[in-house]
Amino acid sequence: MKNPSPHVRHCLLYVIMRSAIIFAILAIALAHPPRLVEVAKKVNSLHTTWIANEAIPTRDYSKFIGALRGGYELPVKSISLRGDFPESFDAAENWPECPSIKEIRDQSVCGSCWAFGAAEAATDRLCIATKGANQDRLSSEDLLTCCDGCGFGCNGGFPAAAWNWFHQTGVTTGGEYGTTNWCNAYAFPKCEHHSTGKYPPCGDTEPTPACVRKCQDGYPIEYSRDKHMFQEAYNVRGIKEIKTELMTNGPVEVTFDVYEDFMTYKSGIYQHVTGTNLGGHAVKLVGWGVENGVEYWKVANSWNEDWGENGYFRIKMGECRIESDVVCGLPQL
Repeated sequence: MKNPSPHVRHCLLYVIMRSAIIFAILAIALAHPPRLVEVAKKVNSLHTTWIANEAIPTRDYSKFIGALRGGYELPVKSISLRGDFPESFDAAENWPECPSIKEIRDQSVCGSCWAFGAAEAATDRLCIATKGANQDRLSSEDLLTCCDGCGFGCNGGFPAAAWNWFHQTGVTTGGEYGTTNWCNAYAFPKCEHHSTGKYPPCGDTEPTPACVRKCQDGYPIEYSRDKHMFQEAYNVRGIKEIKTELMTNGPVEVTFDVYEDFMTYKSGIYQHVTGTNLGGHAVKLVGWGVENGVEYWKVANSWNEDWGENGYFRIKMGECRIESDVVCGLPQL
């Protein structure tokens, strides 16, 4: 039998990927509030390394994770290991001249974690590479809406493809919903995901906004001139390699497997205890540490600062395949 034509292969891949997304959405829909309350109670009854939120609000949780594995591969970078790893490391403390590292964004009613993790880490790396001279915030909106090869927008995407897009096409500046000081602003306002706080509860998942290759009115730079390019994009494998990369060039984007119990996370060092696998979630890894003999990664989530530990969570090293898909790049200066 002859190999199918490129067009046929593309169509087959599209059908497979769409089917995978539909399956993931159905799986996530299992994580309805009554079950999650029971999951949280079970976690807390076991007295492990973390605390679950038993008062999780009663609303739908079939959204907010959208990192797809596979689909696109970046080259694995050969890294010269450092031998001076401290017991703990925090990128925000190491580079205080880059306040973006501390910022917690909010993907809101869109499965755009893959775009947020990429834009956040890229923003930090641009600042670090320029020793704090460049404080631009890079746009999750431009990436989410205009990268045709990155996946399915608010229905999920490939983090590796996002970094390749930075390398091949570049990304504009962009801020949170309602901001006017960057080329574009994110389409959706902040909302409460799995907690109760100062924002309104998140509603139904919204469609992906249209790509607009034009900066918002009043912004002084043209869209094409506002693009920030990356000279390379790559994958990092191995705990020591990840630590070296983080200490050298700044935060990286990671994807991990999300189980039902993670949706109830409140504080502590997360490790999977109970519940089914719901899919992948992409986030920004900013550091590591150890507590009571348990080594962990410190991670910035994109569910705003009301969630978890002021927007962050800690996860046990080696848990949920968090070291298996680590992507990043270096800005073109």
